[in-house]
Amino acid sequence: MELLKQLREMTGAGMVDCKKALDEANGDLSAAVEILRKKGIAKSAKRADRETSEGVVAVAVNADATEGYAIEVDSETDFVSRSDKFQDFVAKALELVKQSKPANVEELLSLDMNGLTVADTLNTLSGIIGEKLAVKNLAVLSGATVACYSHLGGRIGVLVAIDASGKQTEAVDVAMQVAASNPKYLVPAEVSIEEMDKEKEIYREQLVKEGKPEAMVEKILEGKMAKYYSEVCLMEQEFIKDDKKKVKEVLGGANVSAFVRFSL
Repeated sequence: MELLKQLREMTGAGMVDCKKALDEANGDLSAAVEILRKKGIAKSAKRADRETSEGVVAVAVNADATEGYAIEVDSETDFVSRSDKFQDFVAKALELVKQSKPANVEELLSLDMNGLTVADTLNTLSGIIGEKLAVKNLAVLSGATVACYSHLGGRIGVLVAIDASGKQTEAVDVAMQVAASNPKYLVPAEVSIEEMDKEKEIYREQLVKEGKPEAMVEKILEGKMAKYYSEVCLMEQEFIKDDKKKVKEVLGGANVSAFVRFSL
């Protein structure tokens, strides 16, 4: 009975499945875990082509607010993403991101989680729950001040780093800005030449069709591009708490050094 209890705690599998696995493994706990893991993998493989449009984005920062962590774990249904087992996996995976700082999802999936790899744990959970599950994104962000923000019950998660210490309030405000406005870039310098040329060409054709004199077109283009940057570049956006100011004007001389936004 003690082995049965341990196996259930390690795998989350049902009593009957655990007993069958222990019988098949002649009481060897590790072998029984392997048997259940393989069953989980076999079940999840049949779901490989399903869509995972629900899930959770979880975010956190360390104690001194100099490092932030984000992870997105997807499921097929909202019902599963709200379940205790799913939420527990997300919490443990986020803690692993915090502790080990994996460079990518593949590295995270290879880490140990309660005696199994994260990948095998997820596959086992998939077999138990009956849905395709996937770790889609993760991020680790560091800076003088780092803040996180979760929106819509974990459907959007944001990390923001500012290059000056003591800017927690400003960092949280900017994280809320990122959640609401979904900027593509930090500053205009990050916009590619190709994208700028494409936007300019679109605006130029519009102006010509409107009959604007050629001498005025280039001048008007400057204003059009400034407007474009104010939509796609975080530092140029109107601040959500005061639309008379841009984000770059409310940081007290500091700058946003990086941001991450995950959204379901």
